[in-house]
Amino acid sequence: MAMAKKRAADPQAHRVAELVTSGPLAGKRIVVTRAHRQADGLSSLLKQFGAEVIEAPVIEIREPDSYDALDTALKDILQYDWLILTSVNGVEAMFSRLEPLGLSVDSLQHLKIAAIGPVTEERIQDHGLVVDVVPPHYVAEEVVRSLRKLVKGEKVLLVRAKIARDVIPDELRAAGAHVDVVEAYHTMIPEDAKSRMQTVFDDRPLPDAITFTSSSTVQNFFTVVVGTDIPTKLSHVKFASIGPVTSRTMRDYGLRIDVEADEYTMEGLTQALVRYFGN
Repeated sequence: MAMAKKRAADPQAHRVAELVTSGPLAGKRIVVTRAHRQADGLSSLLKQFGAEVIEAPVIEIREPDSYDALDTALKDILQYDWLILTSVNGVEAMFSRLEPLGLSVDSLQHLKIAAIGPVTEERIQDHGLVVDVVPPHYVAEEVVRSLRKLVKGEKVLLVRAKIARDVIPDELRAAGAHVDVVEAYHTMIPEDAKSRMQTVFDDRPLPDAITFTSSSTVQNFFTVVVGTDIPTKLSHVKFASIGPVTSRTMRDYGLRIDVEADEYTMEGLTQALVRYFGN
């Protein structure tokens, strides 16, 4: 009886295995360079289409050197009209500071909120807040276009990484807003990034594609491969970008853009790879 039950479950398992081994990305080795704690989403999507995923993070999310600026802004949150959150990392960092400061989500209810991307929006909503503005394209320039006519004379709090482009604060100030920028987290290169990436390129067959999900992953990748033989092994590797800002950085480093997502999300990047390799 036990064997019969096992055989009865096998067809479903077989269909899953068949999908994984025969999907449009079957046989393709794809490198994911996202931070380890964020790589699962993209990795899972790629695996669903049959890819062999190699996680080799070139970026790591760390707490800021100090939360003083963020804490000060949160303690004085009633002075702000707008809150801009550009990533899930910023969302989680900000909400993690409420309890230590004796604050609750209720203290943020008066704010008009702008978010970059549906994942950031969803995470904000998970905390019980309504997002007022999500730009149609998930880049800083679109945030500016969406908010430029709404923020004149308003006080804006921008929560972001330590190192980021200044498009949003500069342009919104030019539009008449009062913008405070606070650091919620910073990024760095993992200590084992070079050795892990070297292992990837010492293996055979070489990867079919490398994915870049931010300008930082591009910059860090090139920092990691300096002094290795990896640059000599890239001629047949395809380079996949999550969107135009990342692609611009790739071009700055001399990389061709073989794949670029139409929608600047992990799902969009996956679909772009499926279209590229599935044809």
